[in-house]
Amino acid sequence: MQEKREIVRATGVVSSATLMSRVLGLIRDMVISGYFGAGMATDAFFIAFTIPNLLRRLLGEGTLTVSFVPVYTEYLTHQPQEAPRVVHITTTIVASLLLILTALGIAFTPWIIKLQAFGWKDEHLIGLTILLARICFPYLFFIGLVALAMGVLNSHRHFVAPALAPCLLNISIIASVFFLAPRINPPVLTLALGVFLGGLTQLLLQLPFLRAKGITFKINFDLRHPALRRIALMMFPMMLGIAAFQFNQVVNRFLASFLPQGSISYLYYADRIFEFPLGLFAVALGVAVLPSFSRLVAEGKIEEFTEGVNFSLRMIMFITLPAMVGLIILRIPILNLIFQHGAFTYHSTLMSAQALLCYSLSIWAYGGINVLSRAFYALEDAKTPVKVAIVAVVVNFLLGVILMHPLRHAGLALANSCSAIVNVTLLAYFFHRKTSELRWGELTSSMIKIAMAIIPMSMLVLLIEKGYTWKESGGYAVKIPLLGGGIIAGMILFFLCSYLLKNRELRFLWESFRGGHTR
Repeated sequence: MQEKREIVRATGVVSSATLMSRVLGLIRDMVISGYFGAGMATDAFFIAFTIPNLLRRLLGEGTLTVSFVPVYTEYLTHQPQEAPRVVHITTTIVASLLLILTALGIAFTPWIIKLQAFGWKDEHLIGLTILLARICFPYLFFIGLVALAMGVLNSHRHFVAPALAPCLLNISIIASVFFLAPRINPPVLTLALGVFLGGLTQLLLQLPFLRAKGITFKINFDLRHPALRRIALMMFPMMLGIAAFQFNQVVNRFLASFLPQGSISYLYYADRIFEFPLGLFAVALGVAVLPSFSRLVAEGKIEEFTEGVNFSLRMIMFITLPAMVGLIILRIPILNLIFQHGAFTYHSTLMSAQALLCYSLSIWAYGGINVLSRAFYALEDAKTPVKVAIVAVVVNFLLGVILMHPLRHAGLALANSCSAIVNVTLLAYFFHRKTSELRWGELTSSMIKIAMAIIPMSMLVLLIEKGYTWKESGGYAVKIPLLGGGIIAGMILFFLCSYLLKNRELRFLWESFRGGHTR
């Protein structure tokens, strides 16, 4: 019970910080869409930022954090005197590798961009993208070290600073556009400069919190330390798995480069809305459960570990399923309110809404992936998620090729969702086969109650969508209270129905909330 409360508490901390980051991220995208619209300039920036951002997810928090936490947690549990040395060695090696990789990325940017946007023929567009990517590439070095700091702080049960870090990226991009865009030609260069500054400020934010935990940094090239070997042994297959998972985004942009101009931007804006609830709850829970899962495994409490996995899966369904329905119904009002102004037209809203509909179908699947993959990593089994991710990539590519012709960019989003559903299904199957502790009956019962609570919520939300014409720009005095109030009312109705249906997840959330305020 105490471990469940710790997971909920940590998830609440990460979610609160992530909410601030996501709100700033939406403001950032409103600034980008309003100033640049959806066209050549934004396509160039999104492709340019994809490269270092992909490598960040591949080498940063995607693999480094997740492979570091279980090993470091075990040292904190059984050999605390050796734990600082583990940090010194890992930091030295990681910083060196990131520096080399950043230099190589800048040198080979032209070839990387031409491979990423293979369908582009405009040499001016390609040249602009290369310049933007070279400015963005140092972000990889900064954010890789932030990911390591995140692993250290999370292992010490500190989640706030790493979760707040993305706020600084968003603030940097917003400030760059407002203060530098009128003075720089072409103005889109300010977005890349904002990325560079965002990476640097995120790293600087972590330093005082690390110092407060007594974490110091010393150069140590001890390549023979057993902790480094264990981290590397986990990181390599995990890197393949994350590469396979992130490759879906690369495939989508590659295939979208053969579609009409603006398709890449439509997918990007839809993905930004999709990632708001995903990052706020699903990713936050994934971050919160890893230290708990790792500690339980290190202490040999396997029964508590499997109970934590089952609890986290039920909790993620309780959060993501109503979010999925809400996004599907309110996709046009949300996109209209947030992005439709300036150069972003109603046509852009409709095109982005098509992609958002298809993305939203898999929000629950991504939530399950975040929980189950962390469970495997806590068991120091990175091979199973890799195999599953590779299957999911093949599914995404094949369906993408098939669906992009009749459905265009929406077909690519639908292929991505189908891939995620295959991924979570296989992870659940293999986890149950490994532990025999996945409680299908409890999960099914919980999902039935969730579905029953969603029905009246969806009817109320549908009234909001049908009660206003979401075609014109502006009208914020009506749109903001109508949409915001409708979302809040829908949430209240869902929680009320869940209470009447005696949903255990809601009851536990309420007890945790009350307990957190009475201690």
